Amino acid sequence: MSFAKLDELGRKLEALEHALAILGADEATHMAVGGGAKRAEALSALAGMHHRQATAPEIADWIAAAETETLNDDQRLAVREFRRQYTNMTCLPTEFVERQTSARLRCEQLWRDLRAKNDWAGFQPALEGIVAIAREEAALRSEALGLDPYDALMEQYDPGNRTADITPVFTDLKAFLKDFVPEALAVQQERLAKSPKRPLSGVYAIERQRELGLAMMGAVGFDLTRGSLSVSHHPFCGGVPSDVRITTRYKTSDFLSALMGVLHETGHALYEQNLPEAWSHWPLGKARGMAVHESQSLFVEKQLGRNPAFWQWALPLVEQHLGERWSMDEILPHVHHVERGLIRVDADEVTYPLHVILRYELEQELISGRLAVADLPEAWDARMRDYLGLSTIDNPADGPMQDVHWPSAAFGYFPSYTLGAMMAAQQWSALTSEHPSVDDEIARGHFETVNTWRRDKIWSQASRWSTPDLLERATGEKLNAAHFTTHLKKRYGA
Repeated sequence: MSFAKLDELGRKLEALEHALAILGADEATHMAVGGGAKRAEALSALAGMHHRQATAPEIADWIAAAETETLNDDQRLAVREFRRQYTNMTCLPTEFVERQTSARLRCEQLWRDLRAKNDWAGFQPALEGIVAIAREEAALRSEALGLDPYDALMEQYDPGNRTADITPVFTDLKAFLKDFVPEALAVQQERLAKSPKRPLSGVYAIERQRELGLAMMGAVGFDLTRGSLSVSHHPFCGGVPSDVRITTRYKTSDFLSALMGVLHETGHALYEQNLPEAWSHWPLGKARGMAVHESQSLFVEKQLGRNPAFWQWALPLVEQHLGERWSMDEILPHVHHVERGLIRVDADEVTYPLHVILRYELEQELISGRLAVADLPEAWDARMRDYLGLSTIDNPADGPMQDVHWPSAAFGYFPSYTLGAMMAAQQWSALTSEHPSVDDEIARGHFETVNTWRRDKIWSQASRWSTPDLLERATGEKLNAAHFTTHLKKRYGA
């Protein structure tokens, strides 16, 4: 039976994916600097092994035969996803995958060193190599999938989403935000003139912050027996569903920075931990895509973590772990602080989408060849000035070097962040329509209603539907940016 062969293949591939994920998470957190070269070799070899097994010629015959077999609904959908995965993988030669993996890892390692030194000149040649490889990948995928090159890259992160649909939405959102950011800042200034912000004490031991983060992770649903919290240069959620690796980075002067990072990554982890275990070895059992993934992380960070109801519950925890007593009127100006800033991961939810749109626009130009890597700092600076009134021209570390995505060849990923923010707001709107008293539950530290809704609508569905279809089934409508703009106006507007 051909489906049985696909099922066994899935188990073998899952084992390799497990090894790659854990080695990758370790490389970013605990590996000694001197281990970089050998780790890149090991991961490159494993990636090549995985690719060869996943693209073996006989798999095409197994898929074709399985499509004619008598299967249940889950199995039929699994075969569909096996075909999608096979098509997306066979368009890349194994030699290319090994070369890309090695180059990506070495560029990431170089980035960690050179970003700290603000050394664009030293980093530029490595990034040029990565962009050349990304263009090569885009061309290979474009030919195989019949999509425009950038859409072919984006398909790897968000099946079904296309620039033709996203760009008009982002264009409208950009226009709204360029007007709304000054309004939100004016509202904030007026409020602070009446009641000045209480400063953070600036004395927050890392271990105490860590314990606070772990307490909140567990409260919102993270299974601490199947995951962990570490430190890295750039916060991420990695590992595998049975062993999720969350990281953050701490500032002893500001406990909210790391805490919001922990909540964000916990949102990713909840999705992974609640995927259908029985399907874990099938492509069908994987998270649908990164926009959906970001909607889950941003839901926890924004719809929960910046919700006043959440802080009614959370403030006693802050006092317990950090020894500081805060009132709601004192903490919310920090939680809802709006500020034009250079750093995407530290941006508030009003200005954040402008950071993403800037990257979305620039990486399309990089992939198409309209923009050379050498000209990236000036192009970045021009858009940063236009969108946020800030300059990075002499500060590439906080400009085009600030994110790990491009060094790691993750082109097509960035739109997922703002799509995810829109989807999170839309999911919250649907959830609160069904459960109008959910804020009262959150204020008591009860997250069962929230997580049950998300488990039924999103987590348990895994990859049954395309990104647009999953959202429509969960909320009853297609992507509607009005939910996001309404959310911003309500929380930050006049």
